[in-house]
Amino acid sequence: MTDPLDNDMAALGAAATGFARRHEFLPDLTWPDGMRIAVNFTADFDAMLLRRLLGEPAMQLAKGEFGGRVGIWRLIELFDSHAIKATIFTPGRICELYPRALKAAAASGHEIADHMWEHRVPDDPALEADHLAKTVAAIERTVGRRPVGTRSSHTAALLKQSAFIYNSHDSADHRPHYVRDAAGGNCLVNLPFHYAIDDAMFFSFAWLGSGNAAQRITDPDRVFDIWWAAFLQQYRRGGYLNICLHPFVSGRALRIAMLDRLIQRMKTLPGVWFPTCEAVARHVLAVAPPSRP
Repeated sequence: MTDPLDNDMAALGAAATGFARRHEFLPDLTWPDGMRIAVNFTADFDAMLLRRLLGEPAMQLAKGEFGGRVGIWRLIELFDSHAIKATIFTPGRICELYPRALKAAAASGHEIADHMWEHRVPDDPALEADHLAKTVAAIERTVGRRPVGTRSSHTAALLKQSAFIYNSHDSADHRPHYVRDAAGGNCLVNLPFHYAIDDAMFFSFAWLGSGNAAQRITDPDRVFDIWWAAFLQQYRRGGYLNICLHPFVSGRALRIAMLDRLIQRMKTLPGVWFPTCEAVARHVLAVAPPSRP
């Protein structure tokens, strides 16, 4: 008779083997020009799209619309004032709704990257391919350049076919690393982010269908302390930080002021690099290429 524990151990071993086949970590990764840390400021420009998909009430939709009409402009102004090159992950539909904001961001040197067509990845492969193709075309039509990065769960094979070089979705490590599909192929750079460095986790209620009692709107000064501590820990290790913002969340005046203070404090330390995600991904590919495709 087979011991159930043996079956469990076999399953764990298979999972570990699969994980190892999919991930390649880069513990000795260094940054250009003697920089000590790379900080990616990223913005998920969802506006009201996710709110619509979840069937949320009008007040939530209005909150999303604020991001497209006001919040994104405040973030662009903030980044430009500090000479930071950010990455704007945008659904393809946003190109139809707020093209002027995307053109302004691109004109300032910010990267416009993929965030799905309407903030979801269809289960049907043909429809998934259609959504990605439409998003790529919409971004290229709007800002004059095809995206090379994504924040999504699009299949790796489809992303590789579409000339993407990185994703910013997996969080298996605190540094940039390589992720492959289940078969061990279709390698992409992954630029990890964590929900502890995501504004929506601190400044939202009724987030993703949760009840109001499940979340609280946090004091910006408290978030400043948490994010500064996260930055300082990675700075001391010579690491990486990916700060995930949403225009409808961090575009509020008090939060913009908090981000301004945070950036000012980061800039008091030597060797802080504020590139786009594309710049980080291309640097990784150049100095630490993957061991296999």
